[in-house]
Amino acid sequence: MPSGRHPYFATAGWLPFAVCLIAAVAVWHYAGLLWSVPLWLACVLIVYLFRDPERDIPSSPLAVVSPSDGTVVSVETVHDPYLDRPARRIVIDMSHYGVYSTRAPIEARVHEMRGSAEGGQRPHGVWLKTDEDDDLVVVMHRGPLHNAPRCYVRIGERVGQGQRCGFIGLGGEVEVYVPENSRIEVEPGSRVRAGSDVIATLVHK
Repeated sequence: MPSGRHPYFATAGWLPFAVCLIAAVAVWHYAGLLWSVPLWLACVLIVYLFRDPERDIPSSPLAVVSPSDGTVVSVETVHDPYLDRPARRIVIDMSHYGVYSTRAPIEARVHEMRGSAEGGQRPHGVWLKTDEDDDLVVVMHRGPLHNAPRCYVRIGERVGQGQRCGFIGLGGEVEVYVPENSRIEVEPGSRVRAGSDVIATLVHK
């Protein structure tokens, strides 16, 4: 099934790739191929860093898929400061050289966040509510260069499971808050891929 509107290459990479490509062609034209080689290599590097491959989305509607590529660093029961409730929090550390796109963990509608993080310093978060009234929160923290995450979805928009919904350049940290009774499918140290690996399953009695 489709998992987003911009497959294979993240939209955040279009501008730097275009600038680098134009510069490479210009240098090749005016100074020769040898002088343009570093710029051609830079183009290849940009394509690699901004790659965004298709993923196989699980068929289970209750599965919560990983919103990012990376390694699970913690799984714990906490107080969700965004929705003021007890919840299970899964923290994923993204690789600095991995895929930087983030994806919706489940099919749901985007709602406006009503809570606040500790100390009022709230990072970028998205509140997702499913048709069965399950609430999930995905929080994207800034990358190593303190670059702000980009979000491609808006309040009121409906997203599909595994749909591309954001981007964190050079990777960052992503938190997922799921209902307290959810069945957790990963543990610290687990490697996960965005959109395809299941990190939790929602439980309905």
